[in-house]
Amino acid sequence: MSEVEWGDDMPEVPTAPEIALEPALVILGRFQPFHRGHAALMDAAIEEAKGGLCRIAIGSANQPETLENPWNWEEREEMIRCWLDSEHPDSDVEIVAIPDINDPPLWVQHASKYHGGPGFLFTSDGATAELYRDAGWPIIEVELENRESWEGWRIRSTLKMLSTVTEREAALLVMQENVPKSVSELLFDQGWLHRLAFLGRDFEVVG
Repeated sequence: MSEVEWGDDMPEVPTAPEIALEPALVILGRFQPFHRGHAALMDAAIEEAKGGLCRIAIGSANQPETLENPWNWEEREEMIRCWLDSEHPDSDVEIVAIPDINDPPLWVQHASKYHGGPGFLFTSDGATAELYRDAGWPIIEVELENRESWEGWRIRSTLKMLSTVTEREAALLVMQENVPKSVSELLFDQGWLHRLAFLGRDFEVVG
């Protein structure tokens, strides 16, 4: 089996746990930011798990701050936990973060060191489902509601336009069309929305 190689510009941050995690129902995403599409997927996954363990895997954990990756993995974890505390306070959910390797054929081997082995993958993304299916994972594939509106790059574009708005209620009103209320409030109150005003070009990356 091939070994994952890390380039100088792709640090292994965070490192994989030393002890392999028990199998779980895995939900994988970038969560840039955590939006209503993610929330709908999580609702369905938690219902599917029927009280069993769900493990949310945050991708692109080692990417530098850019318009495509405005929030680090700790901030994205806080978004998810904020939403879970509001909507699913008693659910059995763990969160892990996975650094990118930019090598799709080795992705599942790499990611499994962080989110554990099979398991089930719960996803609305066909390409991700194919990668994991080819690696022998059982797949639960669902349709994402409102996929066109809830694409990550579209939501980041909207948030960038709002990033200079100082009136809290006005910003939250627009944000909450695509981002859950609890996460919208977190983004505004922590200043995470306003950092977008100082980041570069327009968005193109999906996720």
